[in-house]
Amino acid sequence: MGAQCNYPKSPFLLEGGAKGCPLAISPPFLRDREEVGVRERERERDNIVEAEMEFLKWRLLPLLSLVASIVFFYVINHPKPSHDECSLLAHDHFWISSKRIVTPKGVISGAVKVKRGKIVSVIEENWQGNTRIEHVIDYGEAVVMPGLIDVHSHLDDPGRAEWEGFPSGTRAAAAGGLTTLIDMPLNSDPSTVSKETFELKAFWGGLVPENAFNRSALEGLLKAGVLEGLSVLAKYRRPLLVHAEIEQDLEGNSELEDSRSYSTYLKTRPASWEETAIRELLTVTNGTRTGGPAEGAHLHIVHLSDARSSLDLIKEAKSSGDSITVETCPHYLAFSAEEIQDGDTRFKCAPPIRDSANREQLWEALVGGKIDMLSSDHSPTVPELKRLNDGNFLKGMGWHIFFAEHLQFVLPVTWSYGRKYGISLEQLASWWSEKPAKLAGLDLKGAIEIGKYADIAVWEPEAEFDLNDSHPIYIKHPSISAYMGSRLSGKVLATFVRGNLVYKDGEHTTAACGVPILAS
Repeated sequence: MGAQCNYPKSPFLLEGGAKGCPLAISPPFLRDREEVGVRERERERDNIVEAEMEFLKWRLLPLLSLVASIVFFYVINHPKPSHDECSLLAHDHFWISSKRIVTPKGVISGAVKVKRGKIVSVIEENWQGNTRIEHVIDYGEAVVMPGLIDVHSHLDDPGRAEWEGFPSGTRAAAAGGLTTLIDMPLNSDPSTVSKETFELKAFWGGLVPENAFNRSALEGLLKAGVLEGLSVLAKYRRPLLVHAEIEQDLEGNSELEDSRSYSTYLKTRPASWEETAIRELLTVTNGTRTGGPAEGAHLHIVHLSDARSSLDLIKEAKSSGDSITVETCPHYLAFSAEEIQDGDTRFKCAPPIRDSANREQLWEALVGGKIDMLSSDHSPTVPELKRLNDGNFLKGMGWHIFFAEHLQFVLPVTWSYGRKYGISLEQLASWWSEKPAKLAGLDLKGAIEIGKYADIAVWEPEAEFDLNDSHPIYIKHPSISAYMGSRLSGKVLATFVRGNLVYKDGEHTTAACGVPILAS
C-alpha cells in the first residue's frame, strides 16, 4: 500500500511527491487529469534528487550537504477530481492571447492554444483570422511566460509543518507564478537521507556522512530511486547539487564582539569558506569532461554568495569543459551587508549576504551568463527561532532560514531589483524556467512551445504594490520576511499548471490536483 502519509493534503500541490501520497511540489496540479487514477500506484524512478551533504572528507559544516538528483513518476490512486475542482476555468481547450508572450524565439504578440493540459499551437500576429476561436482569455499587455521552476526550496513537511508545510507553501508558490517546486531533503523530519525516508517523502535525496561513503547504504537509496555520488550519477546522467562551504579556523573571537551586529556574523562565514569548498569540488569535476571517467555526471552549486574568487573558479572549470552549473538567489541580489541594521536577524542566512560590491558582481555575472539560474532557497521557520526579540546573530538557526515570502515573490523581487541592470523578459524565463527545467530533467516544462505542458505565469511588470499587512500573503510566517514594507513591481495575475487555472487575482482552486512529476 506504500508509505503512510504523515503530512496534510495540500490543495496546491506542485510536483514531487511521496510514495503513494498526494503531495508534491509545484503549485497545484501538474499532470494531465486523465493520467490521474489510471491504475494502482505506478511509479517510474527517473531523475532528480537533491541533497545537501556534510562532507566529512572535506570537513564541511554540519549542514553542508551534497545533493544528488532523482525524479520518480507515479500515478495517484485516488478518485479523480472534476475539472471544475482543479481549475478556475471551465474549459480544458482554450486560447491565451497577449501582446507579450515569452517564447524560445523571443517575445511575440499572438496566442497560445491549450488542449488537455498541453500547448498545441503558438501563433504570432493576426491569429484571430487564422483560427476558429471558441474560448479566448485575452491578457492584453500583460506578460505571458513559462511558469517558474524552483529547484531549491524547503517546505519542511513532514515533521515541521508549523514552519511552513505543503498547504501554505504551495499556495504561495501558485500566487507567485511558480508551477514546479523541488523540495530539499533538509529541515523536514526525517530528512530524506535513506531508502526508508525517501519512500516516505521523496524529491531530492540527501548525501550525508552516514551514507556518503557507505556503498551499501547508497545502493539502498539507489534502488529506491536516489542516485548518489559522481561515479553513480555518471551512469544515470543525474546532477549532484552541493551546498559549498567548508569550515575553517577563524581569526579572533567573534563571541567577544557585538552579537547584534551583522558585521560580526559576516566574519563568522567568510567568502573563503565557499572558495575552499568549490576548489575541493573542482578536483573531481574534471572527470565529468567529455571522455572522462565521470562523463554524464553533473555538478550544480546551490545558492552561491561569493562573486569573487569562488565564481572565478567556476568560470575556469566551465571553460575547461567541466560539467558544472551554478545558481544564486534573489536575496543575494537584493540586499547588501551595509544595509542590514543591528539586531535585524531576518537577514541571517548561509552563505551570508555580502557587501554591495559583491552584489554588483553577482548581477554582472548573472546578466553576463556566468551564473546559470536562480532559485529561492525558501527556508522558513517559526519567528522565535529567528531571535527577533534579542537580535542575536550568533545564536539560533541560520543555515537554512531566510525570507519566508520567497516562493510568492521571487518573480517581482527579481524584476524589481533587476530593472536597474536592464534585465529582459527572456532572461527571466531563462533563469527561472528554461535552465531549471534542464537541470531537473523536466523535458516537458520550461518553455512556451508546442508539445510542452501548459505551465504558464501571467503578470504585469509595470504594476507596483506595497508588501505590507494588507497585501494577500500565503506563506505561514510573513513577519520574518525582510521584504515586508518594501515596494515591488510585477503583479502576478494568473497561474496555469498543465492547463488548469490554479490561481487568479487572489483566488485559488480547492482540489489537490497536483501530482509528482519526474525527469525524463
